[in-house]
Amino acid sequence: MEKIRDINIKNYSPITPPKVFMGEIPISDKAKKVVAESRDIISNIVHGKDKRFLLITGPCSIHDVDAGLEYAKLLNDFSKKIKNFYIVMRVYFEKPRTTVGWKGLINDPDLNNTFDMDKGLRKARTFLNEVTSLGMPTATEFLDPFTPQYLADFVSWGAIGARTTESQTHRQMASGLSMPIGFKNGTGGSIQIAVDAMGAAQGEHAFLGINEEGQSSIIHTSGNKYSHLILRGSTQGTNFDEKSVSDSLSLVSNQGMHPSVVVDCSHANCGKDHKKMNIAFKELVRQKANNINPGLVGLMLESFLSEGNQKLDNPSDLKYGVSITDPCINWNETVELISEADKKLESS
Repeated sequence: MEKIRDINIKNYSPITPPKVFMGEIPISDKAKKVVAESRDIISNIVHGKDKRFLLITGPCSIHDVDAGLEYAKLLNDFSKKIKNFYIVMRVYFEKPRTTVGWKGLINDPDLNNTFDMDKGLRKARTFLNEVTSLGMPTATEFLDPFTPQYLADFVSWGAIGARTTESQTHRQMASGLSMPIGFKNGTGGSIQIAVDAMGAAQGEHAFLGINEEGQSSIIHTSGNKYSHLILRGSTQGTNFDEKSVSDSLSLVSNQGMHPSVVVDCSHANCGKDHKKMNIAFKELVRQKANNINPGLVGLMLESFLSEGNQKLDNPSDLKYGVSITDPCINWNETVELISEADKKLESS
């Protein structure tokens, strides 16, 4: 008889249920406190009740947990010296690809196409535990709809990326997540799809997913009232200027939602040239300091120990502390930019 099922499936590999990971790598009382308090602070920033500038900064992606933890310790110590920014570490384990490429630590933790996702989830959860135990809140992009069940208890802020903002699956997922969620404008430049996503995520939904035991379930959500907009530029150019930010805030407001926007200084807002990231950063700090766009509540930076990026050819040849995805600014420039901006905001 002719085969009609699983024609393009090589095999199925069972994966450990989320509850097992939670038992093996439990969240500590200190980490729980960090997550709960930081979610409240970020929610207040998003809705204009806390006037600090939200700053999401860290590597484009985590590929080396040792280098990532070194960065986290530096950032945690540095953040204590900063008054006018609320700093959250960017901890991205999932990478949407335009075509093909390394899909992140969860998908391929050994960087060699062996796709040991059980190992990847364990490494990701362990890393989040280590970072939050320092006292540093974390931010990540949610890509696979199963991932939140494994990791979300450690995450203080989440993003839905430019390639998935229009996806109904991701809008539904966001409606049930426990932290503020930002939706990025589309790669082609559409702000409307992100605004539509915000509205969808604030509503109630029922959809298929998994529970903590890993069982297929119908998930019923109550909606995420802290969904907000992220501007990241597009193939049409940058969108961090005064008018672009103002127009975006008006679009959100006209849809009956609280006007708040976070701007990503990397990606298309710097033309993927890390040396130009500071241009967007300084312009947005100017807008904040002069109260030009009151709904401008946050910034995103891609920053690592060393600048630039490198190709993933042979894992054993990789330079320590250098991104294998998008290029980042280095630690010294990160400190310089934030310190200078903190002084400007203090005197404004």
